[in-house]
Amino acid sequence: MPHVDIAFDTYYTYDQMTAHLQALAKAYPKLCTLTSIAKSFRGRDVWFMTITNPDTGPALEKPGFYIDAQIHAEEHATSATALYACWYLLTKYGSDEEVTRLVDQQAFYIIPRINPDGAEYALTAPYHPWCGNGRFLPGEDRMEGLIPQDINGDGYIVQMRVPDSKGEWKKDDVDPAIMVQREPGEEGGEYFRLYPEGMIRNYDGVHVHIEMQQDGNMNRNFPTNWTPQEYGAGDYPFSEPEAAGMGKLILDHPNIAGMCAYHTHGGIILRPSMLKLDSEMSAPDLSLYKALGEVGERLTGYPTVSVYEEFTPDKTKARHGTLTDWTYEEMGIISFGTELWDLERTAGVPKEGYYNLGPRDAATQRLVHNWVVDNVGDHGFRPWESFDHPQLGPVDVGGMVYIWSYRNPPGKLLEEVCHNNVMFNLKHAAAAPRIVIDSLEVEALGGDLHKVTAVVSNHGYLPTNLSDVAIQNGVAKPVALTLDCENAELVMNPTDVKLGNLAGRNERRYAYSNWGQQWSPVTKKVEWLVKAQASGAKLTVTAASEKGGTQRQTVTV
Repeated sequence: MPHVDIAFDTYYTYDQMTAHLQALAKAYPKLCTLTSIAKSFRGRDVWFMTITNPDTGPALEKPGFYIDAQIHAEEHATSATALYACWYLLTKYGSDEEVTRLVDQQAFYIIPRINPDGAEYALTAPYHPWCGNGRFLPGEDRMEGLIPQDINGDGYIVQMRVPDSKGEWKKDDVDPAIMVQREPGEEGGEYFRLYPEGMIRNYDGVHVHIEMQQDGNMNRNFPTNWTPQEYGAGDYPFSEPEAAGMGKLILDHPNIAGMCAYHTHGGIILRPSMLKLDSEMSAPDLSLYKALGEVGERLTGYPTVSVYEEFTPDKTKARHGTLTDWTYEEMGIISFGTELWDLERTAGVPKEGYYNLGPRDAATQRLVHNWVVDNVGDHGFRPWESFDHPQLGPVDVGGMVYIWSYRNPPGKLLEEVCHNNVMFNLKHAAAAPRIVIDSLEVEALGGDLHKVTAVVSNHGYLPTNLSDVAIQNGVAKPVALTLDCENAELVMNPTDVKLGNLAGRNERRYAYSNWGQQWSPVTKKVEWLVKAQASGAKLTVTAASEKGGTQRQTVTV
């Protein structure tokens, strides 16, 4: 078998990522195809890899699992993880039992880098804390106020600490490189205001105005609950070419039975809902999400939490127009969003919340600062440097480089992050419904009449409808059986039979109880009456499920 060596201790530019994907496609032409689903504003391809074994059937006749990464420009660890998924599935096929089984039975759909323009700007100096997608260059979407820029020319865009008696910040007593919050009622010290590094357009000499970035938060550009009031929502759903390409891909692959959208940071696995309390969700779906989330926690160490209940500090500002809101709330696909990498937990800070904007106490900041300095160096924390700002006067420029500290792990820790999370992807994929014709029998009744009996089961963990929401929304397709006769005539019962949904193992997580979830059929039987006068008549039964795959069996009468 060929082998493609890719180092997973570094982050790759667009050209390097493209070369790795093309090398995999060239080395494994039977198992994978590489195509482009969109052109970015700056003319880059949004690459899409399909992985399956064509000898075991067409991709669309198998359950599909979807992975995407780097919808936000600065989240570089995500594209490394998606690239790792491609590499792992291809290089381990034939030697790893689980990988081989999954690639034979399923199709994997992977977008390693949704946002190639934004990623390139955020990956190359000056390192810019930015998530846009290239409709504008960094800062072009801001009409006035502070424009983030590398004003001291060191290749990083960090912070400015500006001396100000009204300031909210002061230097830490133990380590003056660390800025801590000024206590209520505290007076008589040296205080500062903190701003992003940059220049101020139309500065009035008094107020440093900061406009919210508008460009390209594409994870607000999807149709469910979309609103133009969301930061980066776009002109309308799917207005951004990359998001439109994603939407078409998902709609063109109705076999997708599971999804993972990668983000950073926080070290958590996010589950629905975006806008509802757990008590308002479908109870069966909530139970299902928690059961799969337990697997993720065991493999990654990341807790699984509700986006709305535990990752939305201000419930009046819930997220609208997100990808997983669309794919779960509308289509019923079991969708997770994983936030890779937790700097604070790695540095020894106890986990007290899942969405921390600060301020953090001095002891916490010391732990984080010291870990970054020891493990990332100046690439993660820039020493404060005096600078004569033409508008603000003498300031210091420096502080935490969020892209290379909070947002993404150092290279030496990257492969472990990639591996653990891809292992969860494989377990989630393996939970897909799987339709199997358990038996196909023909019984001669005399007078050229034969009874044909097919028994069909769902051998997967998930039901063929995936979720309760899919049933409520009317998008769950029933399992269908079709009988094709060659040199025979169908006498009784229709050629096509709809079986409805078949339950999965997830419904039977404990022994039967009148007070527990009631069990639905996992297996169903269909009978036909066929007349076959000549020997050699062939009868073919096809069992098809949109999410659970297609299987055929043929018998000769």
